[in-house]
Amino acid sequence: MEDADTHPLRTRRRVLVSGAGGQLGKALVEAFSDDDLLALDRSRWDVTSAPELRDWAPDLVLHAAAWTDVDRAERDPDGAAAVNVGGTLNAASLGAPLVAYSSDYVFDGTKHTPYLESDLPAPRSVYGATKLQSESAAGEHAWIIRTSWLFGPTGHNFVRTMLRLGAEQDEVAVVADQRGCPTYVGHLASATDQLVRGAAPYGIWHVAADGDCTWADFAESIFEEAGLDCRVRRVTTAQFGARAPRPANSVLRSEKGAPELPHWREGLRECLTRLSV
Repeated sequence: MEDADTHPLRTRRRVLVSGAGGQLGKALVEAFSDDDLLALDRSRWDVTSAPELRDWAPDLVLHAAAWTDVDRAERDPDGAAAVNVGGTLNAASLGAPLVAYSSDYVFDGTKHTPYLESDLPAPRSVYGATKLQSESAAGEHAWIIRTSWLFGPTGHNFVRTMLRLGAEQDEVAVVADQRGCPTYVGHLASATDQLVRGAAPYGIWHVAADGDCTWADFAESIFEEAGLDCRVRRVTTAQFGARAPRPANSVLRSEKGAPELPHWREGLRECLTRLSV
C-alpha cells in the first residue's frame, strides 16, 4: 500500500455521491461530510444517462445509485440493467477512482460456509446478474464493495417495514430459511471511508455486519428492541412466494482484511435510536 500520509485520497477531496437520496447515499453524505461533496439524488442525476458536471471534476465517486427492487427486475430486466450496469458505466466514465456497491445476490446461496471474495459468483436472479455485470462495468480503478441486507433510518428497508407492520398487526409471516448479515448503512459508509483512506488495493471487497441471522430472527430482534408485541410466524421461501429466487446463504466474509463492521444488533440499536430522535 502507499504511504498513508501521501495517498491522494487522504486529504480533503472532491467527492461525488450518486443515489444521494437513498438510504446508503444519505449515510455516505454524512460519513464524507468533511469533504467537498456533490450529492446527486435521482432528480439531479438519472444514472442511466451520462453526467453533466461542467467544470467540477471529482477526486472520488461513491456510486450508491442502484435498482434494488429484486422482484420487479424479473419483470423488467432491461430497466434493471440500464440502472445497475449502464449506471455504473456512466459513473466510471467520470474518470475518478470509483466505489461501486454490489450484492450478496451475485452468489447462488448454496455454499454452507460464508462467501469470500475468491468464491465464484453464480447469480440466480436478474437483479443478481445485473449486479455482477456492474462489477465489470466499474473498471480497473474501482473498489467493488459487496454487502448484504442493508437497512437504515431512511428509505425502504426491512427494519422500517417490520416497525410499521409490528405496530399494525399481531403477527407477521417472515422467511426463516434465508441467512445473511443485516448491515447498517452508517457502519458501511464509515467502512467505505476507512477502505479508501487506507489506500486499499482496487478490487472486490466483502463488507458486511458481524454476526448472521435469518430474516425471521432479524424480525424478532426488531420487535424486541422496539418493544413491539408482535409475533413472528416462520415460513419458508417457497411459502412466502416471492417472484425472484433468493440465495439461502448470504453471509459475506472477507479473506482480504476488509474493514470489520460491528455486530448487526449494534447497527439495529443505532438505527432505532436514530428513528426515535
